[in-house]
Amino acid sequence: MNPPFRELRERLLRAGVAPRHVRRYLAELVDHLADLGAEGENEGLSPSDAASAAFARLGGIEALSRAMMERRQFQSWCARAPWAAFAITPLLLLAWAYFSACLILWTGWILFLPGTHSPFIPVDGLANLYFQLGRAIFFGAPVLIGWGVGLVAVRQRFRVFWPTVGLILVSFVGGTARVHASPPAGPAAAGHVSMGLSLGDLVPGITNGLLHALVLLLLTALPYLVWQVARSRPTPRHAYPTQ
Repeated sequence: MNPPFRELRERLLRAGVAPRHVRRYLAELVDHLADLGAEGENEGLSPSDAASAAFARLGGIEALSRAMMERRQFQSWCARAPWAAFAITPLLLLAWAYFSACLILWTGWILFLPGTHSPFIPVDGLANLYFQLGRAIFFGAPVLIGWGVGLVAVRQRFRVFWPTVGLILVSFVGGTARVHASPPAGPAAAGHVSMGLSLGDLVPGITNGLLHALVLLLLTALPYLVWQVARSRPTPRHAYPTQ
């Protein structure tokens, strides 16, 4: 991508324009710039002078970015409702994942361990694979959802506040979530699987739930932190018209 369009892309993303609209807009500008550059070369300009003249004829970065930023229909959902995108949606996804994990545990209990008082006993073969699927969802969901929060924030160049809120919420719920299995009330009854949040005591003054949440926060935030550090490095400037 041409250097001026890289700057334009960054400006549009930081302004909240949805990435799909940015991609389409830049693709149209690249085609138009190529046509204008070809006209300039046909008129006798050098390739570099033709490129600069073509970009100036497009209107410059300020005018090109303003044309998109002033139209609300191009704003991303994250920019319109960041509280929903980074706080509510990740928690809803985590709740859905935990419901799936509990459902796998409960159905596996009925299918493979009928009559037992707990599903948390050693099993082999297909039963083990089935229960391990639920464990993978339970322990992997907070990490994957946290990485998703960071990925969305990176793609849309979002400021750190709302992504950080989302990562903290996901990590706290993931670190304190506990699954409980109640034994069947009678010989013909099925056991009950429930879930709640618990800090739990590790040592006096420290809880294993908070410790687990801190580990999850560090793990989920690491890719986002790496990107923020890379983004903070200075980039070379290019001499292109901005007006």
